[in-house]
This record gives sequence, structure tokens and C-alpha cells, in this order.
Amino acid sequence: MSSKSAGTSLGRLIPIAAAALVITETLFVSAAKPSFAAAPIVGTQAPGFYRMMLGSFEITVLSDGTHPFPVHKVLTQVVGGKGAIPLDQAAPGEADALLAESKLAVPVQGSINAFLINTGSKLILIDSGAGSLYGDCCGHLIANLKSAGYSPDQVDEIYLTHLHADHVGGIAPNGNMAFKNAVVRVSQVDADYWLSDKNEQAAPKLLNSMFEGDKASLKPYIDAGKFKPFTYGEQLSPGITPIASPGHTPGHSFFMVESDGQRMLMWGDVVHVAAVQFPNPSVTLAYDSDAQMAENEREMVFSEAARSGYWIGAAHISFPGVGHVSASQGKYYWIPANYDGSPVQK
Repeated sequence: MSSKSAGTSLGRLIPIAAAALVITETLFVSAAKPSFAAAPIVGTQAPGFYRMMLGSFEITVLSDGTHPFPVHKVLTQVVGGKGAIPLDQAAPGEADALLAESKLAVPVQGSINAFLINTGSKLILIDSGAGSLYGDCCGHLIANLKSAGYSPDQVDEIYLTHLHADHVGGIAPNGNMAFKNAVVRVSQVDADYWLSDKNEQAAPKLLNSMFEGDKASLKPYIDAGKFKPFTYGEQLSPGITPIASPGHTPGHSFFMVESDGQRMLMWGDVVHVAAVQFPNPSVTLAYDSDAQMAENEREMVFSEAARSGYWIGAAHISFPGVGHVSASQGKYYWIPANYDGSPVQK
């Protein structure tokens, strides 16, 4: 081999040797430093509670979970002469179009929120979630209450906006009293309606499970003398006043919570699908006892909340369901609370 040929061959081998060295070093480093990307996916959410101060009251929002909300099955609209008919018939495509504007599509996850109020002298729970009545999706309120630093035994009173399953079920999962020291209160109108066998027989089949869930959930409290329906016109506790808001159910109630000049309206089931019902408040639900009355209540409270600027605590707006209603150019908007992760100042 000539010296020229040898030099040419050596020149070709040098880059190859260098590349091999790089590969060897890479393999050595990889072997020396184990990868952590193989860690298993955890698959769970953080505990579902959010805390804020309203004046001198501490409010802790508790998530009971989320569930796929049957948008196309239960959204309705009142059409003159026809009553409430499915929204997909009254305005085909509207639900999907409004959801798409909010980057959503069915199935939409519906939040189930409850509100724990520490007034300084009492611990009061407003609504209780679904408990065991909605299956494995929900029933997380007790665990989240404990994660928030409280015990079910510390709860003094429970105020229910109404007696649908996803508001009453949490007081007695699987029929067992969860809050042994608490008195349960709901409007006398709702109690009279949902605890009546006659009303159950006359109600649409869609609501039959609600009646049965109510009876099972309330029974241990009734038996213990801890179920005390209320009438309107006075505070249930200093700073907490029930307000009649029939429509969704015959005795549906708001609760206005006031402390040191600050106010929050716990409005129960005014809104189920925010992306649809804020731009179109006339959208009602198959679950409404009186759809037209429920629509009127929604329009009224949207307008008042936008004008007055008080806080809203919403049962079914994405957790934690705390924010304000705003209005612009004839349309209503939901403004969620800005997340504040700093320690709650008392």
C-alpha cells in the first residue's frame, strides 16, 4: 500500500473512531445516570378544597367530584304553546356550538360543589354532594372535608338548597348518617314535595330516583330528630339568610351569606352548563319542576348579581365555583375568582 493510500484510509477512520467514542460515552453516561421518566403515572387529583375569607367568615369550598353531564338529554327550552322541549329540537346545534366556543364538547364534566362556612361560632355546610347516589364518580366530600382540616363531627348545621340527589345524598352515604352532630335544614316547601309518596307517583319517571334518594338520605336525621325544615323570613344563623327561589324545585332556596359588609350568594342550581346558560339564560333543564319559573329566576339573579357585584357560590360551575357575574352588551359572563394560594388571613 502506498503512503498516499494509507494516509487516505487513516483519514477516513479518524471520524469513525470519534463517532464510536461519542456513542460509547453516551451509553456510559446513560448507564451511570438512571432515567426517572419510567416513574408510574399517579392518576389522581389534588384534594378538592378551596378556601377564602368572606369578611370574618372562613369559606371552604368542597368538591364532591364531577360527572358526565347529559347535555343532549336534559337541556330544554320553553317554547310558546309547547312548554319545555329538548333544546336540540328548539334550537338544533346550539348546545354544541356554544360548547365549542368555550373549547368544550360532550361529554362535559359537571362539578358538584358544596360550601363549608366557619362563622366563628358555628360550622355550617351548604349542600352535601351526591354521596353514594351517583356512583363512583362522586361522594368525595367527606374525604375533602377531612383534607381541609375539619371533621364531619364538627359540623353543626347543614343547609340544603333543595332536595335533588346531588345536594342531599352526601348527608347519608349508603343510608348512614355522616354528620352525627348536625341538624339538617331545607325549605318546608321542598320537604313537603319530595317526601310525599303521592307526589312521587305523579312525578315524571326522570325524577323517581330523586324521591327515593331523598327519603333514604333524610331518614336517619328524621329518626334522630335532627331534620328541621325552615320557612322564609328570618336568618337561619347570624349572617345567613334563606331566599325563596322556586322553579328548579318547588322549594329551591338561595342562601345569602354576609359578613363585615361582604356578601356571597349560594345560588344552588341556577346554572348547570355555564358555557350554554350564560350566553343563553333561557336554556332550562328537564329536571326543572317549573321550567318557565326557573328561567325567570336565572334571568333575575344574573341581572341582580351583575349590578350588585356580590360573590357567587355555584354548585355546578367548574370547581371551586366561586366568582362574579358580569354583563356587557346585553350578555352575561362568568368571572371566576382569581386563584390565591397564599395563607388565608383571618
